[in-house]
Amino acid sequence: MIPFTFSYYKPDSIEEAVTLYQQLTAQNKAPCYYSGGTEIITLGRINKLYTDAVIDLKGIPEYTSLVEKDEEIILGAGLSLTELAEANVFPLLTESGGRVADHSSRGKITLGGNICGHFIYREAVLALLVSDSKAVIAGPLGVRKAPMMQAFQGTLQLGDGEFLLQTITAKRYLHLPHRGVKKTRMDRIGYPLISIAILQVDQKLHIAVSGLCDFPFRSPELENVLNGGADGETKIADAMEVIPAPVLDNLEGSADYRKFVFQNTLHDTLGYFAKEVQ
Repeated sequence: MIPFTFSYYKPDSIEEAVTLYQQLTAQNKAPCYYSGGTEIITLGRINKLYTDAVIDLKGIPEYTSLVEKDEEIILGAGLSLTELAEANVFPLLTESGGRVADHSSRGKITLGGNICGHFIYREAVLALLVSDSKAVIAGPLGVRKAPMMQAFQGTLQLGDGEFLLQTITAKRYLHLPHRGVKKTRMDRIGYPLISIAILQVDQKLHIAVSGLCDFPFRSPELENVLNGGADGETKIADAMEVIPAPVLDNLEGSADYRKFVFQNTLHDTLGYFAKEVQ
């Protein structure tokens, strides 16, 4: 049971959702945009999240749509990870999102809910980072687009009353050579020790990582090392020196163990793409 009561709203347009958020805020309430709802339930039960009102975004057509245009694919943030996997329009996203939680939970967890969630792993964002995707963000000032690499800095940078509406990915990225890897201590559906998404773009590796630090990241410094001219072992050693934040140390794995797993994963990844080139 959630130990608090809240009002529920389901607007059918972006404008109505944003107006509701502003009105509720003006009434000194703490509104919360609602997508799949898994975090509201999970964190609400343990008193780590409170809201007076939830605004269910899934009545907004753009929020749950999947649109293919001539040169790009537009994914609504309200699409569940299961829906994305079944559509499989972006195989690397299918791999990354398909390893989040268990099958039952993936039917509820949405793309936007995972990217904007409170849990630190947020694995669905990895494929979007390496594919130079864009975030479409709605809010009081209208709808804006931003490169995911700029918009996502540890978390998606949202202003008050804003929410992730869609993501846009150029079709040229969808079927490039890629690899998604998730390493867990015990169970493939557990929180990751290391989760990575790699896309080979114009013979260069784009790599995004979750589980190594307490936020997902794509690091240009790390990519420069991995795409440099040194031998494989030197690349891996140098890569360990440009990790952008302290390595995570928690119940799933110590910092030293995470570093060990990351090194081995990089070794396997470089070997995999070397074979792809041959």
